[in-house]
Amino acid sequence: MTPDDRSLVDRFLDMMAAEAGSSPNTLAAYRNDLERAAEILGSLERASSDDVSRLGEQWAELAPSTVARRSAALRRFFGFLVDDGLRKDDPSSALPRPRFERPLPRILDSDEVQRMFETVEDRASSDEPAAVRNLALLELLYGSGLRASELVGLPRGSVRSGQPFLMVRGKGSKERLVPISSRASTAVGKWLEISPGGSVWLFPSGKSHLSRVRLFQIVRAIAADAGIAPERVSPHVLRHAFATHLLSGGADLRVLQTLLGHADIATTQIYTHVDSSRLVELVNSRHPLATRGR
Repeated sequence: MTPDDRSLVDRFLDMMAAEAGSSPNTLAAYRNDLERAAEILGSLERASSDDVSRLGEQWAELAPSTVARRSAALRRFFGFLVDDGLRKDDPSSALPRPRFERPLPRILDSDEVQRMFETVEDRASSDEPAAVRNLALLELLYGSGLRASELVGLPRGSVRSGQPFLMVRGKGSKERLVPISSRASTAVGKWLEISPGGSVWLFPSGKSHLSRVRLFQIVRAIAADAGIAPERVSPHVLRHAFATHLLSGGADLRVLQTLLGHADIATTQIYTHVDSSRLVELVNSRHPLATRGR
């Protein structure tokens, strides 16, 4: 990437952080996508529509979702250059627009989740600190539907006895209230009694907090101990299970959107495809004509 391009990308990312509230992970993804595009184009600042049209050929072997993400990053970047008067033209119309279907999320059934809890509860009964911590992690992942980054970044005082909600800072630094079950509150309280003091984090590790990678490893280890194929399980799969099982229990889609912190309900609607059997049952039992005699 040329020095001029790097300077423009830095300005773009500063704007995304300040005006759009993009998270550090989102900013890092934008930077990576723009740097990879610059390797092909030579210069982002001076790229023409013909130059940009070559990206489709270069990205032919990539997954459609990856191409869509990279194209979106470039569209936003070129739009920023035009809006700020740094370019007169916007070549992004030449970017590829792949069509792809969003994959259905992997989920666990309630029996599998129960087996994971039984496994970790049995270990936590020994009062071993790591096992007690793991129970608190699992309770918050499945009980509140937190993202991995939201969970590991919880402050030490975020969960308080008798308080049924906790404040979570999600994507784009947006805050939302998330319900916390009495089970999770109890598990966290027990963890706080034995966890290392002096840290600002609920789940400390070294000089910072538990990493998302380490959380991923912990969750897969719990799944393996419960006799579940570890490749089927991740923190995000438990978040999917939280959403799917709530929907199966009758939760409203708008409520679910709020609980998950989705900006667009279209993101939440994927769970209606996962739980299609419940939708059929809902129509058959609630539709005004369902009980009408033939």
